[in-house]
Amino acid sequence: MSDSGGSALMNTYRRPPVTFTRGSGSELFDAAGNRFLDFLSGLAVTSLGHSHPLVAEAIAAQSHRLQHVSNLYGNELAPEVAQQIDSLIGAGAPGGGRVFFANSGAEANECAIKLARRYAGPGRHVVMSTWGSFHGRTLATLHATGQREKHAPYMPLPEGFEHVAYGDVDEMARALDPARVAAVLVEAIQGEAGVIEPPEGYLVALRELCTARGILLMVDEVQTGLGRTGRWFAFEHAPVRPDVVTLAKALGNGMPVGACWAASEVAASFGPGDHATTFGGQPLALAAARATLEVMVAEDVPRRAERAGRMLTAGLAGLPGVLEVRGKGLLLGVGLELEVAAAVEERSLELGLVVNAPRNDTIRLAPSLLVSDQEIEEALAILGRALGEIDERRGPGKSTRSDGGGSTTQAGSAQSGMEASP
Repeated sequence: MSDSGGSALMNTYRRPPVTFTRGSGSELFDAAGNRFLDFLSGLAVTSLGHSHPLVAEAIAAQSHRLQHVSNLYGNELAPEVAQQIDSLIGAGAPGGGRVFFANSGAEANECAIKLARRYAGPGRHVVMSTWGSFHGRTLATLHATGQREKHAPYMPLPEGFEHVAYGDVDEMARALDPARVAAVLVEAIQGEAGVIEPPEGYLVALRELCTARGILLMVDEVQTGLGRTGRWFAFEHAPVRPDVVTLAKALGNGMPVGACWAASEVAASFGPGDHATTFGGQPLALAAARATLEVMVAEDVPRRAERAGRMLTAGLAGLPGVLEVRGKGLLLGVGLELEVAAAVEERSLELGLVVNAPRNDTIRLAPSLLVSDQEIEEALAILGRALGEIDERRGPGKSTRSDGGGSTTQAGSAQSGMEASP
């Protein structure tokens, strides 16, 4: 999206290799009419596919009815969508929580951080997160993000954020001083780090530690939430009951909307004026969210993601140069034998498949939760061709081995200090 040749856009993104002009389902098209199969879904955003007709109709109808009203007044959609989210977190029944609507995942996490400090009270302001995590790019969520190279240009960052190794319960236990720590902010699966899962029992152990020490457990479900991992929320695989859950990405299927859910006793810490955002919870975004959630429930997207994920995982395991497949459902990281992920991403795009390389030895896939078997087979064929061509191109004696290792499963090992690309 940047262009040193005269674009008025800030130079915050690499120059795009392609510009898409329209999309439908799992397909994207550029201005020349070239077709691409999208197995990234705008970074796990368009979980129902591009331009889903029911979501598009809901946005169009709402745009003619009421597009915006400030939070000085009510709108009829906010309580309804909040109830939908609360019921999903409560596994089909009211979850006993409250929702704040924001515009993005970073803003949802900002809300969670402020809420944790308000709940804990003066002196207990530290939020503990993990190395390799990604929680946003505002100054606060950037410091919560466990990636040192992203911190460096913006020092000094806001105080009150500390990090421990992802998956290390003992290190977390040593760090959780109840006199100063307000909350733990953690991903059930680290997406930007290359789709990394913690060891078995990690979230359960965190829940026990937090409960015993009066510290909030806040789970960032911005990338994993709403069916992507084969459950409505990735924390359900543990299973645990968080105090705070943050959502965004898939919630509007492309419309910018985020949400911070908190258990009622925690949410009660906020009073009028404690937190706000001009566009959060506005009718146009919530019309998209309501329609998205209704389609997700009707389609039973967790079940679809679990089934399609098994098929995709099995196919990926048989491709040349694949060392392991990590993740759950339709959030998968393909660990490669060689550090050629950027080349695989580039060649796959040339062949008509959208994936991305969060690490130099990992390809990330996050297709639509409504992806078809035929589309999975097509994606496997393209990715297999790309991997095979790059392996041949490098030739004998030119390979760079990755440091990774392990079996081909839907469960990866925890890794600390992981650095994710933008």
